[in-house]
Amino acid sequence: MTTMTRSGTPAPRVPRQAPGRRRHPRRPVWEEPPTAPGQAVKGLSLTAVVLIILVPLYCVVLTSLSTPGAINRAGGLVLVPDGLTFDAYETMLSGGPIRRSLFVTLGITVVGTALSMIVSVLCAYGLSRSRSLGHRFLLLILVVTMFVNGGLIPTFLVVNELGGYGQYWSLILPTAVNVFNIIVLRAFFSGTAADLIDAARIDGAGEWHILGSIVLPTSRAVLAVITLFYAVGYWNTFFSVLLYLPTESEKWPLQYVLYQYVNLGATVPGQANSGFGTGAVQIAPLSLQMALVVLTLIPILLVFPFMQRHFAKGMLTGAIKG
Repeated sequence: MTTMTRSGTPAPRVPRQAPGRRRHPRRPVWEEPPTAPGQAVKGLSLTAVVLIILVPLYCVVLTSLSTPGAINRAGGLVLVPDGLTFDAYETMLSGGPIRRSLFVTLGITVVGTALSMIVSVLCAYGLSRSRSLGHRFLLLILVVTMFVNGGLIPTFLVVNELGGYGQYWSLILPTAVNVFNIIVLRAFFSGTAADLIDAARIDGAGEWHILGSIVLPTSRAVLAVITLFYAVGYWNTFFSVLLYLPTESEKWPLQYVLYQYVNLGATVPGQANSGFGTGAVQIAPLSLQMALVVLTLIPILLVFPFMQRHFAKGMLTGAIKG
């Protein structure tokens, strides 16, 4: 049956596309509909990536839950469940240096993240207001510090002279401000509800009221992302401990205990008095090490899925605003 156009003339026949041939030769290949072999290759690639990530994590978790006999039979990391037990986690959390380091890390993460967010939000909001005094000059100074800094030794000398050696604040204040995060917040604040801000100023609202009632509520996505960046940075605090708390074992955060106990194979301070591998329950050292690795991963694994939607929302909002 011939298809007719509105003018009554027969419509030109569109030749059928041969199998495996591109529909539009002038169109880039990435704009073509996916083919079955291409979909299969993508699926296999994604499956391989997922297995590369999940298999080591599975081995670590399973080893941390295994008995000494199962670890000896496996000759190391356990791949097949055989006699699961939570003795390693109960021993770690019952007392001793690991539980203390966990509370230290939680305190540093909470206090450091709160301080960094307060400073970053206030700085970004001030720099985002075109009428603020010297905002261009201050922004230039901040950008310069991203590429030029005093160096490691001058920073250590300044912190040491201020009495920060052996103190918790030495792990927070030297890294409390991230210029990149401030620039991201400033760019977001600059285009946030300009009409609402002008209307609020006409009604007599001050800057604090505008920041708390208009800017922050409309910037939840970017605030959540920046908060996660700061929190992960403080949770993984390690190098600063090498500089400022190398001998203060009772002040070591969890990541440094992990480094000492797993990477260096050293004995955790106070291990002899904390019941590790003593008494009626015997725990394999490898099981304790893997349990400590899992303990450092759990908070990030629990928080990140809830933040994932804010990542997508923040990207979408930024794309709409141009």
